[in-house]
Amino acid sequence: MGDRLKGRVAIVTGSGQGIGKAIALALADEGASVVTNNRRAGTPGGDAETVAKEISDRGGQAVPFFGSVADFAVAQKIVQMAVDNFGRLDILVNNAGADAPKMVWNMSEEEWDRCVDSFLKGSFNCIRHATGLMREQRWGRIINTTSTAWLGAVGHCNYGAAKAGLVGLTRNVAREVGRYGITCNAYAPTAATRFTLAEDVVAGFRKRYEAGLMTKERFEELTNPPGPETVAPFIIYLCTDEAADINGQVFDVTGGNIAIYSEPVKMRSIDKVQGLWTVEELIEQVPKVLLQGYKNPAPPEPAK
Repeated sequence: MGDRLKGRVAIVTGSGQGIGKAIALALADEGASVVTNNRRAGTPGGDAETVAKEISDRGGQAVPFFGSVADFAVAQKIVQMAVDNFGRLDILVNNAGADAPKMVWNMSEEEWDRCVDSFLKGSFNCIRHATGLMREQRWGRIINTTSTAWLGAVGHCNYGAAKAGLVGLTRNVAREVGRYGITCNAYAPTAATRFTLAEDVVAGFRKRYEAGLMTKERFEELTNPPGPETVAPFIIYLCTDEAADINGQVFDVTGGNIAIYSEPVKMRSIDKVQGLWTVEELIEQVPKVLLQGYKNPAPPEPAK
C-alpha cells in the first residue's frame, strides 16, 4: 500500500474484470477511494461489487456502481455516487466498452451503435459530468482508453472508429480543461483480457497476420499479451502531481514497453502559386511528391 493518491477519489468505468479491475486495485493501493463499475451484477468472473469488496479486504475504500455509462443520465449518477460517498471526484478512468467485431459489409447498425456508444459516447458522458466538479476543484485527471485499432484494423471498423474518436476527444478536452489544473490523456494497452483472449478475436488476428496485414512480432504480442496488471503503474503515474504537465498525449503500454505517439504533422505538401490544380497535374504531382514512399495498406487482390 502506498499514499501517492491519498485523499483522492476515482471512478474506473468497466472495472469488474481485466484492465479496469487492475487499475481500480492499483488506485486503491495508492490511497485513492474508488467507485468501481460495470453494467450489471453477477457477471461471470467478477463484477463491480466483487472488486469493491477486494479493495475493502485489502484495507482500501470502494463502492460499486452498476449501469451503462453509454446512458447520459447513468453517467451523471456514477459521478454523483463518488460525491455522495467520498465528497469529491479527482480521477476518471474511462475503460468501459463493448466490442462487436464484423467486416464492414456485414456490420449491422446496432453493432456499430453498441460499440461507438459504449466506448466513445460513454467516455464523453462521464467527462461531461466530471469536469464541472474538477473545474471547481482546479485539479483533475482524466484517462481515456484507446487502442492501436485507431491506426487501422480489419474487422473492427466500429471499434477502430470509436478508439480514433477517443484520441480526438482526448486532444480536444485537454485543451479545454488544462487551464483549470485538469489533464486529459489516452493510452492504448496491450494486455490479456476476456476480449483479447476470445477465440474469435485471436482467429481474427491470425487472419490478419496470414494476409500480411500484421507483423509476426505484433501477432505474437496480441496473442500472448502480458497481464492486465502491467498497465496499472503507468496509469498511477499519470494521476500523480508529478504528471501535472502531461496533457493531451496518447501513449502505448505493452508490458514493460511504454511509448508516446507523435503529434500529427503535415509530412509534405505541393503548392500552386497561381490558379487551381488541374486533375492532370495532380495525377503527376501527388504520387511524385505527396505520396513519396507510400504503400497501400490493403492493395487489391488479383481476380480469382
